[in-house]
Amino acid sequence: MDGRELPRPPRRVPAGTGALTQLQTNTPRTPEPPPRQPWMFGRILAGFLVLLLIVAGGATAGWFVRAQSLKIDTPQVLESVGPSVVRVLATTCEGTGEASGVLTANGTVLTAASAVKQPLSIVIVTPDNRIRRANLLGSSADGVAVLRLIGRLDNAPVPLAVTDPDPNAERALIGYTAGGKQSIQSIGTTEHPRALSEIMNAAKLGGPVVDKAGQVVGLVVGDTVPASTIVGVDKLRGYVVPNAGGIAAEADRVCVRSRGPQTGIVPELQVASTPLAVDAQKLLGTYLTLENRHDFEGLQALYSKRLAKTLTVDRDRESHQTSYFFGGKLVEVTRSGDDGANARMTFTALFSPNAKGSGGRPCNRLDLRYRLIRESGKLVIDQASSMVPAQSCDTD
Repeated sequence: MDGRELPRPPRRVPAGTGALTQLQTNTPRTPEPPPRQPWMFGRILAGFLVLLLIVAGGATAGWFVRAQSLKIDTPQVLESVGPSVVRVLATTCEGTGEASGVLTANGTVLTAASAVKQPLSIVIVTPDNRIRRANLLGSSADGVAVLRLIGRLDNAPVPLAVTDPDPNAERALIGYTAGGKQSIQSIGTTEHPRALSEIMNAAKLGGPVVDKAGQVVGLVVGDTVPASTIVGVDKLRGYVVPNAGGIAAEADRVCVRSRGPQTGIVPELQVASTPLAVDAQKLLGTYLTLENRHDFEGLQALYSKRLAKTLTVDRDRESHQTSYFFGGKLVEVTRSGDDGANARMTFTALFSPNAKGSGGRPCNRLDLRYRLIRESGKLVIDQASSMVPAQSCDTD
């Protein structure tokens, strides 16, 4: 050897090891940053939104509960209050003679003054068809009339609300149709009222406006249906106290001719609806209607030739110029002869107390039998006779 150092053998590298391209050193690892804390404002905002949802949900539930508490159940109210909401019928010099009314404390009835202006006779009729006479104590400047019952009724008076109604509480009107059927209709709230013109007829004037508890919170009055309005309970409370200051008595009645309601009369058919019975019903209904309208000339066409000779226009006028007939019921219709009939009808008559045939009573129950015949093919009245003496309306 020449003394030179021999080269070292290459270092053996384990198989699978990547090629070394540069000197590698151990570099210290950078520590990971600590977890980021939640954004404080975000936490506050999230909490506020949760609170807002809770409050909104509670408010919605509260609104719903309150709305339900102000809602009126009209069938339930009618069942409890209806027996003491009455029809008012009268013969008057100037009034319409027909309205609804409500029984209040101390035997008084509140109704519309337009129905009972200068009355000669007044009655109230309950839903179960009991009749009681009444006197007019007086009327207010805003159109309320106060009546005093003559005789007694066991119907409970309808209380007047002691406070004004909640503006958002639902109300309902109870009154009568022209045919004498009692009904109830929702009229909205004082804040959002329903137009009275949508539900009114003349017979509903004087009807009470009630709340969900069946208390009177108003009374519908007016000279006509288009002019109808509601008098609030704050005024009504002052009209039912003794010696009420807002109620004034009317002047003495001076008319010799008075009228009741002018709507058509159809007697209730309480027998089989045969062609003969229907003919008798039509004839006697027309008879009562023309009597109420004082169309004494028109009545002559309903009489047989024989009856027309005795029951003249002048005689009819003398007997019926202050009368009003209602509540007709055909209780018997039987065939008479070849094509005639015997028809028995009961009905109620209002008179002036000094009218001919009234017996000094302003209200009588009548029970008459009519002999009906045909002339020229048309059914006409040939004779009428009383089955029993006239009875006072005050007897049930």
